Amino acid sequence: MTLTLWPPPRCVGHDHGVTETSVILALVVLTALAFDFTNGFHDTANAMATSIATKALRPKTAVALSGILNLVGAFLSVEVALTVTNAVVKIQDKTGAPKTELLADGGSGLLLIILAGLVGGIVWNLLTWLVGLPSSSSHALFGGLVGATIAGLGWGGVNWNGDGSKLDGVVGKVLLPAVLSPVIAALVAAVGTWIIFKITAGVAARFTDKGFKWGQIGSASLVSLAHGTNDAQKTMGVITLALIASGHWSDTDNIPLWVKVSAALAIALGTYLGGWRIIRTLGKGLTDISPPQGTAAQSGAAAVILASSHLGFALSTTHVATGSVLGSGLGRPGATVRWAVAGRMVAAWMITLPAAGLVGALMWWIGDAVGGMAGALVVFTLLVLVSVAMWMRSRSGRVDADNVNDEWDSSEIPAISEKPVPAPAS
Repeated sequence: MTLTLWPPPRCVGHDHGVTETSVILALVVLTALAFDFTNGFHDTANAMATSIATKALRPKTAVALSGILNLVGAFLSVEVALTVTNAVVKIQDKTGAPKTELLADGGSGLLLIILAGLVGGIVWNLLTWLVGLPSSSSHALFGGLVGATIAGLGWGGVNWNGDGSKLDGVVGKVLLPAVLSPVIAALVAAVGTWIIFKITAGVAARFTDKGFKWGQIGSASLVSLAHGTNDAQKTMGVITLALIASGHWSDTDNIPLWVKVSAALAIALGTYLGGWRIIRTLGKGLTDISPPQGTAAQSGAAAVILASSHLGFALSTTHVATGSVLGSGLGRPGATVRWAVAGRMVAAWMITLPAAGLVGALMWWIGDAVGGMAGALVVFTLLVLVSVAMWMRSRSGRVDADNVNDEWDSSEIPAISEKPVPAPAS
């Protein structure tokens, strides 16, 4: 039975905590939806980069279709969202109820941890978007949360392994899928691409390309649906985590309807905006993609993402999609894989969790040093300032729907430490 508590229970001796907690909770929800929005435009490339690269879909049509399907996919499951509420931060006792010791002052301290973690995820998302690197939004989120949790609660505040009876916690539900999913996706895409080219050998390219472009539209749609099913739920889980911490929700087996709707809309709007820099890197920078390759890559990615969503694994759709594109290049006879670009991507993957964790920890220390509602407002203000600065920086060397498909230049190797290289003029 679902039990919703509103307003949150007052803590004896902490009457001032109700108003303060409500403000911090509002900041957490707003920041979580902002992360969901960045997740959308950061990960549009996962579904649509190959379709745009092969011209199976026009760029703006592709992101609009992806946005709609992300919206629909967000309502298909809650398994990944429940992974976020139960498998990352230890805030519940064995009954699933919030731990009493974490609810002092209406849970405002725990809310600050969640807020700081979200800021860590958003900052890393924006930085990697700025330089055109398809890093993991999921790992940015989990890294931020883990870093803020360690800073606020110590190492014991993180659910590393669960109770040991099954694959659980950060290791089982986040780290292991991060290692295995791109490898599995690459193998599936490589085999699929090899089979496709074997079967269609001798058939004129003009016939196969037309048919596989339609196949790409279908498989890209499936990836978009799968992305909504997997990634929108992560924000649902974070908001529900905050509601549990503040006493507004106590059912750890379900997600509030308004949380589902708001998270679905946020990721859909972000997807529609289109992360053109990352679309360009994934669609043009890793390997030259033909329609048969694109179909194999996207079909493999969709299969892996949907399977993991069903099992509740909070994997990175970026890792899966990139692994699939790489596998399609390996499986196509004579295809060229740009290993320098792939290497930079892998390097970004490796530092995503610790980098976002450091930002999350730093934000918690700043917020805790200031204290209370003022500390949360300072953290939120810092996020706004950093976000605006990176958006203004992105205006230099702009990549958009008009030049996203220009031929890849060898100098365009995205790196976090380098100035973004403008795409060739269309």
